[in-house]
Amino acid sequence: MPDPHVVAFYDRHPISAERILQRLRAAGWSGERLTAAQLWPHDQDHYGGLAANDTLAARAGIGPESRVLDLCSGLCGPARHNVVTRGCAVVALELNAGRAAGARRLNALVGLDDRIAVVQGDATAPPFAEATFDVVWSQEAFLHIADTPALLRAARRVLKPGGRLAFTDWVAGAGLTADDRGLMAQGIAAQAIYPPDVYEALLREAGFADVRREDLSAAWRPILRARLEMYRELRTEARRLGDGDPHADYVRFYERFVDLVVAGALGGARFLAIA
Repeated sequence: MPDPHVVAFYDRHPISAERILQRLRAAGWSGERLTAAQLWPHDQDHYGGLAANDTLAARAGIGPESRVLDLCSGLCGPARHNVVTRGCAVVALELNAGRAAGARRLNALVGLDDRIAVVQGDATAPPFAEATFDVVWSQEAFLHIADTPALLRAARRVLKPGGRLAFTDWVAGAGLTADDRGLMAQGIAAQAIYPPDVYEALLREAGFADVRREDLSAAWRPILRARLEMYRELRTEARRLGDGDPHADYVRFYERFVDLVVAGALGGARFLAIA
């Protein structure tokens, strides 16, 4: 059963569909239809932005004929980018009802609701038949799911023979302590963080014959520092607007989060697993 803490974490997440539209209104948008490219500076809630999308899509071999399942799809920023730049069709599976609704709203505003089907559901039990998709995709989301073996088996089940699971996620370094894991659980609802070799073993146990991994830790460190500054700015803006201090805990957590990444206790990795 999904952890309610994970659902609640995304209910209060600083990046939301309404927040994105507020920023566009502040920049002069009057409510007419948008292009996906107008959303891209605001809707890529993962590390590395559009360049990270392009690299992961290239590793996964996504093209015009690809049918992609985006697991834990959030507001569908990467899904929209893949549809526009790669010509694929995407099914987006998202647990949080508010984010699923926000994704549908943004997809409709950019005229992509016929290319991206948003489904609310559990990534460990996706409501799709076996061998349905060419690619299963995710970015920094699997850490929110406690039952990683069930998640990876589900991804393998819905992939066609030769299909690719392409994702990025946090991985544990040698110095990650039990207290650090508790901090991650409290701060960003992290349920499962594995050392890279353990992650690879879990993928093979799920039925993936070919597993490849790239270390992203060095690339993510400056991104984390920049994201911390973004959250500090959001906190300042909320205070200026008289909205209280809703981002205080987030900022405090990210300050410690950055320290763990700089120390090597946490790292990032890109995985490609072939069915």
